[in-house]
Amino acid sequence: MYKSIGITGGIASGKSTVSHYLKDKGYVVLDADIYARNVLNKGTEGLKKIVEHFGNGILNDDGTLNREVLGHIVFNDKDERAVLNSITHPIIRQEMNDDKNKNLKTGHVFSDIPLLYENKLEDQFDIVIVVYVDEDTQLKRLMTRNDFTEEEARRRIASQLSLEEKKKRADIVFNNNDTKEALYNQIDDFIKQLND
Repeated sequence: MYKSIGITGGIASGKSTVSHYLKDKGYVVLDADIYARNVLNKGTEGLKKIVEHFGNGILNDDGTLNREVLGHIVFNDKDERAVLNSITHPIIRQEMNDDKNKNLKTGHVFSDIPLLYENKLEDQFDIVIVVYVDEDTQLKRLMTRNDFTEEEARRRIASQLSLEEKKKRADIVFNNNDTKEALYNQIDDFIKQLND
């Protein structure tokens, strides 16, 4: 019986590193961020609904979404973020579920979902993995990766449930405070148990 496995963590905790490694090993990994980008592509129902609420100011001249402008709005106003999520999440969820169910017939399926706990999706998975880093490491990585000020980085981190809380709820925790090799070893151990 194949398993549906959720992967979550916090911004800059290393979820993408885990997902890429699993893909390289031949596993199906559904990435919520890719689905989220696609539901707001030009011409989609999602983008139309977003423009109805936020106005044409969030569009580039060519009619595509200006993600930077929208990001600035929703990361500085939790009510606007809630509106964005209420529009996009049902579409994303439906598309991911369709793909998950299709792929579960032939193997384990991993779903990389940053806001898995925030959106109360843990019951949809047989196993939930949290990719964990301590707060200092998370802050430094985010500032370096996105060229954020400390204040911007802290605001992004604060927009999600804390990694400490996610860690408590997880079935499996991958500790990513160390090297990539150490992280890969944890993934390998998990895969071995999964397939035994």
